[in-house]
Amino acid sequence: MSSNGKITLQGFNNLTKSLSFCIYDVCYAQTAEQKAEYIEYIDEQYNADRLTEILSEVCDIIGANILNVARQDYEPQGASVTILVAEEPLKDSDDVDKTEQPGPLPDSVVAHLDKSHICVHTYPESHPDDGICTFRADIEVSTCGIISPLKALNYLIHKLESDIVTIDYRVRGFTRDVKGVKHYIDHDINSIQNFISQDIHDQYRMLDVNVYQENIFHTKMMLNDYDLDQYLFGTTVNDLKDNEAEEVSERLFKEMNEIFYGRNMPDMKNH
Repeated sequence: MSSNGKITLQGFNNLTKSLSFCIYDVCYAQTAEQKAEYIEYIDEQYNADRLTEILSEVCDIIGANILNVARQDYEPQGASVTILVAEEPLKDSDDVDKTEQPGPLPDSVVAHLDKSHICVHTYPESHPDDGICTFRADIEVSTCGIISPLKALNYLIHKLESDIVTIDYRVRGFTRDVKGVKHYIDHDINSIQNFISQDIHDQYRMLDVNVYQENIFHTKMMLNDYDLDQYLFGTTVNDLKDNEAEEVSERLFKEMNEIFYGRNMPDMKNH
């Protein structure tokens, strides 16, 4: 650092790497009271303080220093947290793991993030008529430097268990080597899936949409199997009337498929 307090950027990697993803939790709340209780439950589980704890754990795991935390709870529900972080003294770039392989699990520690930010916004909501409630959290990890934020994926997916995950990763800009040659990406990547651990692969169905020439990568994931009881808030399958379990399952499956494919689908009973 120079005498005026400014950071010297000579030899700095100027590539910007952005990881953005949405996680969705879907459930069925039979009554208006159960809907309200579900929203209240989610709002409490993922309030600004709790989200700050989660993102702070991410910073600890990736070895980043927290510079600033901005957090806010909203009325009637929802929260957001933004954390500015900086890396600890950086290793030589040759020592940094940039291979296309799964990142750490929650109990692992990796190298350091460069100057960066991590932010999350939550959106609890419910369907006005059919009992479906959906919680969405939008998370972004953005770095400027050597380390790819993809290394944080496994920890966050494990920490925020979800029914559907949509992930976007993009490398922007360029950096120059000592000979002045521009480099638009500094690590190999064919798919975000290659950075995800096997246990997550076993749980989810995954689909890629990639634009390789633009260094844009997209992966979406949906759970392979589910137990209806795990999706009922404030009730159980045994409490449902005849044929009601099948109807609720169809509603939940339709909701999850619409989120996964990003489009509304017709009610098959009406066609």
